[in-house]
Amino acid sequence: MKKLIVTALLISGVYIQSSAQSLLISELLYQPLSGEAEYVELYNNTDHTIDLRYFKIIRWTGDSLGKNYQLPNYRLAPHDYVVLTKDILSVINNYNAKYLDKVIECNLPTYPNNGGRVVLADVYVSPMGVFYPNVTSAIIDQFDYSPSMQSRLLRDKAGVALERRSFERPTNEASNWFSAASTAGYGTPGYANSQSSEYLAEEASFVFSSTLISPDGDDYQDVLEIDYQLENGNLSARVDLYDGRGTLVRRLLNNALLGTHGSLSWDGRGEDGRPLPQGQYIVQVTLYDTGGTLQVFRRAVAIITPPPLDNSISIT
Repeated sequence: MKKLIVTALLISGVYIQSSAQSLLISELLYQPLSGEAEYVELYNNTDHTIDLRYFKIIRWTGDSLGKNYQLPNYRLAPHDYVVLTKDILSVINNYNAKYLDKVIECNLPTYPNNGGRVVLADVYVSPMGVFYPNVTSAIIDQFDYSPSMQSRLLRDKAGVALERRSFERPTNEASNWFSAASTAGYGTPGYANSQSSEYLAEEASFVFSSTLISPDGDDYQDVLEIDYQLENGNLSARVDLYDGRGTLVRRLLNNALLGTHGSLSWDGRGEDGRPLPQGQYIVQVTLYDTGGTLQVFRRAVAIITPPPLDNSISIT
């Protein structure tokens, strides 16, 4: 009997040039619990924000490409994750989805339980900005999944996602995938995989003084302090700040050797030295070791600028 193969094609467009290492498949739930939804997790393996509109998923039917599924309007931050599913509630009710904004509901192919294929390729956009989702250019990535990749200790594979172990190793290397850990709830939609081989430090190694910064000169939360304590003293780091649109607004560290402990601070100003407006920001810490392994931490921080005191109101 011929094995049924399903292909998910994701194609980089004009926003990011096609690259075999740009948008990667990170996690796949192909056999959900009864009545629940499948999901595909993607990872932005670049230092640039990627607009998912320039990508699509294509169904593989037998030995040929089938229906095209253009991805929704979503800006994926550098070295970040996004989860695609037909049913958001199914994912958040069955897994520890830490970041609800990273779970996106959209149309997807159906993935067979006995094995399939996940592949990446490009949505064509004309010089006038017209999208042609049925026109495919280059294939970027491909993952041929199989139930044999799951842990042999599992009695029931239903509800257990396959996780990628490394973004440096080939996607279609069978040993680069394994069952999500039971301690992680058998799936990690929207954040680092439980079976990742790229852990350099615990997220708790970086301690933020607050989730709010109020740089108004009153000596209260004027500056965000970030303290770190690491077991490995040979790690380098880049620390970037992004606004709500995914735009880089400040670089606090640029490939600096950290040592085992230290601290850095942010005064609420952008790269040009001017105060940034009130709003939500993301602090992204990117760690590197001498072997090229990379790990990313993120923390949301808000700038709040309290209004000036109304002197017409007397306080007694």
